[in-house]
Amino acid sequence: MVSDYSGLSSQTTWELQQARAATARYRNIENAIKDGYSNINVVVENMGHHYMKSEYVDGAFDPRKPEILVYDPDEEGNFELVAVEYAVPLNLPRPEGFTGSADVWDGNAGFQLWLLHAWVWAYNPNGVFNPLNPNVHLHDEHN
Repeated sequence: MVSDYSGLSSQTTWELQQARAATARYRNIENAIKDGYSNINVVVENMGHHYMKSEYVDGAFDPRKPEILVYDPDEEGNFELVAVEYAVPLNLPRPEGFTGSADVWDGNAGFQLWLLHAWVWAYNPNGVFNPLNPNVHLHDEHN
């Protein structure tokens, strides 16, 4: 089950569907790597493993071009795409992002980026834009 988009405008839902369609090929992590996403060694419980395409970190928000893909390894160590994440340099104004006010951008001083998660590939009971997903549990034997 993917995230529940109830309560979001039809425009926001359409934008999330665009993000999902644009990243479908990255469900296979090898396709993401071939297209320039690289492991940035950010592994966070209730998020996952982060792969970034640095050339996309340019200050422009495009739902179809997430700067970061987030993967969760299953029990066998296979990486499953669970979320997309948007990143805009922190020295720029807070991005508008998705239509409406439901998205939650985090100004991350450590990475010097505005960050926004969208759980378009895995259900998040906390909401599609919440950065943490209690359903994502890293499997220690594969980290």
